[in-house]
Amino acid sequence: MERRRLLAAGTGTLAVAAAGCLGLGEADPGRLDLTVRNDGDEPIDADVVVEGDDGTTYAEESDRVDAGVARAFEVAVGATGRHEVAVTGPDWEGRLAWDAETCRLYDGRVAIDGETVEVAGECIDTR
Repeated sequence: MERRRLLAAGTGTLAVAAAGCLGLGEADPGRLDLTVRNDGDEPIDADVVVEGDDGTTYAEESDRVDAGVARAFEVAVGATGRHEVAVTGPDWEGRLAWDAETCRLYDGRVAIDGETVEVAGECIDTR
């Protein structure tokens, strides 16, 4: 009887240890799928910065987007807290924000047409 109890305790301890090693119980990271679309007649230079409310910078990229072209960015972010993406050019800016605790996958779109900047976003996969 004592041996069974020890084996059961040992098996439970092993399962807990394995769960810790495998990261079980931890929240999956969030993700941003971002599209920056140039609806204008000239190429644009776009800077993309994705940050968390704790000051973590998840991405910082610059890219030239030709006229009539869209550029996709995929960024893994933390599983908790508010996250914000800023897409900026020399004289324009578009910003989106979401809460990663309720939204596992956020889809953002920024369209630039001359002086007009349109932003839209939605949670595609809730937690």
